[in-house]
Amino acid sequence: MVDLSLKNPEFGADKIAAMVRRGGHRVANQRVRRVRRDECLTVPPPSKKVSRRGVSTGRLPQKASHRGHVWTWDFIHDVTVKGGSFRVLSVVDEYTREVLALHADRHIGSGKVREVMERLVAEYGAPGYIRSDNGPEFVARNLQWWLAGQQIKTLYIEPGSPWQNGYVESFHDKFRRECLARELFYTLGEARVVIGDWRWKYNIVRPHRSLGMKTPAEFAAMQPCGGAPVQTAA
Repeated sequence: MVDLSLKNPEFGADKIAAMVRRGGHRVANQRVRRVRRDECLTVPPPSKKVSRRGVSTGRLPQKASHRGHVWTWDFIHDVTVKGGSFRVLSVVDEYTREVLALHADRHIGSGKVREVMERLVAEYGAPGYIRSDNGPEFVARNLQWWLAGQQIKTLYIEPGSPWQNGYVESFHDKFRRECLARELFYTLGEARVVIGDWRWKYNIVRPHRSLGMKTPAEFAAMQPCGGAPVQTAA
């Protein structure tokens, strides 16, 4: 006697019919469906997969009010001429607009994100908040635990709401137009050099209207980290 597993909700009519036919019996899929329907053994629809989301430990949105108050990070992708894609992890201070890091690599997981963050915290001090989407690299538990240990609060935007991370989206638009879209990178090493030069010019040479026509580095130098902001004339 062939076990039809009619009560197994994970088995559809096609699977059960195939099992019966392997047992030497002739049966059509439709026959199995009719038997299941008559016996009220219909298969429930599969449950919708829910994307993993990070837990915000700060209020969202949180507008930066001074240097080091809110950092934002995200990924942007590109390819090399000799083949192979790479991604760039960007970290930006929302208040000063200073680009703290543009780390390019073939693969960047949560471990590498933490390494970059450790270096930045050692150089600039820990921010009050870090804003990001719910990418797997940013919601990884080991990274969340490390951020909590550094007393850095997380701000995760709602899925499908990139405008909640407007600073990094605006920066990536400039980065794409002024660097990635204008250059042909033959190797990852070349990409790192060109991207590093562009970051230096962005921070040191290029003035910003939102900063009173000062460069991010000039504006950041005027701001005591964690203290009262210094206003500039527009």
